[in-house]
Amino acid sequence: MSATEWSALGANLAATAATAPAVLLATFAVAVRRRLHRIVDIAWGLAFTAVATVTWLLSTGHGDDGRRLLVTAATAVWGLRLAAHIAHRSRGHGEDPRYTALLDKAPGNRTLYALRTVYLGQAALVWLISLPVQAASYSSAPLDALAYCGLALWAAGLAFEAVGDHQLARFKADPANRGRIMDRGLWAWTRHPNYFGDSLVWWGLYLLVCTAWQPALAVLLSPVLMPLLLTVGSGKRLLEKHMAHRPGYAEYAARTSGFLPLPPKKPAQGSVGRRR
Repeated sequence: MSATEWSALGANLAATAATAPAVLLATFAVAVRRRLHRIVDIAWGLAFTAVATVTWLLSTGHGDDGRRLLVTAATAVWGLRLAAHIAHRSRGHGEDPRYTALLDKAPGNRTLYALRTVYLGQAALVWLISLPVQAASYSSAPLDALAYCGLALWAAGLAFEAVGDHQLARFKADPANRGRIMDRGLWAWTRHPNYFGDSLVWWGLYLLVCTAWQPALAVLLSPVLMPLLLTVGSGKRLLEKHMAHRPGYAEYAARTSGFLPLPPKKPAQGSVGRRR
């Protein structure tokens, strides 16, 4: 990237530092009115889409048009699909137990605590994780083999996430499965196919900025942060804590990988949880 591109990227970063909070603050206003903070999960994908769209508009005349369009479209497709899926899944449900548990520990005003820790915290994460999307839009390098590898990785991640979500939705829709643990399809290989797919998506988007070592190194934290957030942050850790009391979950966790898709463990004769 040239000095001009770096300068334009800096202005873009300032603009998107306002874009992400704007989306989350609007969501906060709706959530307070409805007394339902779980809708912030819908805003997660929408905020990434908003950042990518603003970046696409501001980067006009700076980066390669093909790369700009590809990274913007890929981010928007992922973000909008995720938002639509969560909106459909949440319809008719009350508050998410994760947010109830979090706000029960609030020191002082629960609403202000939610604003600080959930909404503004997520806005900061959106801005930080989307750095590769923003930087790639200001690269003048035309699409190359590495960019198409990134696109393939993004597509694999999106497919993995979408298939996992679809399988779980069908499982839950069957009354015969009420109270049972989903351990079929992709869920037999990993306890969190949606989180694994998310990680592939963001590593794929990261490859789109790897046109030179400087921008690649500058935004390396972003694709590293996403899987960390999903596994040791508010994703896998809190969800599994909530699921731990469910009958059969301990056995499922013992035989199924926590993140990377791996063949399920099969108990050896006379033992449990050991590979055959």
